[in-house]
Amino acid sequence: MTPLAALLAQRIAATGPISLADYMADCLMHPKYGYYATRDPFGVSGDFTTAPEISQMFGELIGLCLAQAWIDQGMPSPIILAEIGPGRGTLMADALRATKGVAGFHAALTVHFIETSATLRKRQAEAVPNATWHDSIETLPQGPFYLIANEFFDALPIRQFTRDAEGWREHMVGVEGDTLLMGLSAPAPIAMLEDRLADTKAGDIVEYCPALPSIVGEISARIEAHGGAALIIDYGDWRSLGNTLQALQDHAPANPLANPGQADLTAHVDFEAIAKAATSFTRVTTQGVFLERLGITARAQALAKGLTDAALEAHIQAHWRLTHPDAMGALFKVIGLFPKNGTPPAGLEI
Repeated sequence: MTPLAALLAQRIAATGPISLADYMADCLMHPKYGYYATRDPFGVSGDFTTAPEISQMFGELIGLCLAQAWIDQGMPSPIILAEIGPGRGTLMADALRATKGVAGFHAALTVHFIETSATLRKRQAEAVPNATWHDSIETLPQGPFYLIANEFFDALPIRQFTRDAEGWREHMVGVEGDTLLMGLSAPAPIAMLEDRLADTKAGDIVEYCPALPSIVGEISARIEAHGGAALIIDYGDWRSLGNTLQALQDHAPANPLANPGQADLTAHVDFEAIAKAATSFTRVTTQGVFLERLGITARAQALAKGLTDAALEAHIQAHWRLTHPDAMGALFKVIGLFPKNGTPPAGLEI
């Protein structure tokens, strides 16, 4: 039993089962034992590899996409270039390098990271030394706002519900002896799931992310008030259906309840929920199509000219992983937020 598991077991024994959202929040961000609070989880030495760690091309194209959005909106100055959940800072570093040649862009921007992990802040400072850090979006300065959110929303805690003839039963984490286990609450009507009665049946599982509407609403409100754009990239689908909770440890699937605090917990993102919380948004587009529209193949060919042997093979494999439908190309989706009556970000359609 991990130290966090022991604490959770004591809590549950004293006060009763907890929601999956409460369990995930402790597993990921407990100040002493939380997964993100205690380690750098990225890359070969961590538990998973994100798109910016696969290839520089990903961050380069994201940066150029936002720079084009800035140009389309009249090149305002000053602007906030922000990333929420920035990992090691790799994506932002690549984006900044790729946009050095965009006249006036760097002179206009200041870089802001929304990150609560002290461990990851240290890594981000190595990659982007001139950034300013925030615990939440609310403390960002006001002004034109260009945001990157890559694999952020999938790590937000979710609640899970199973529908039955009498209503919705919430999935709760309980304890038996010293073992954490999942159970179901008594059935009850759930107001926020009333609209899901039309497209679900008994036995169906629906997931709900409590923090998502307010975060997306804040992003969208800032863009509407001051201009800007946001790119949200994550794995998921248009509407939540089914159990998508997963744990990853040492690059392999794990039991979400087995090692609290030592495995990454994520769930698929409900892109319909993002759209509902936003003012203006683009059509959801697969990552592969988005990157191809931005010119990733041409960029890959240009980079390949200086490579041979193993380096060339790794580069070709990286392009495949980012774009192919059998890899990240179809699983990951992109949605863009932008001002009403404005131009959507490049690579995306309304």
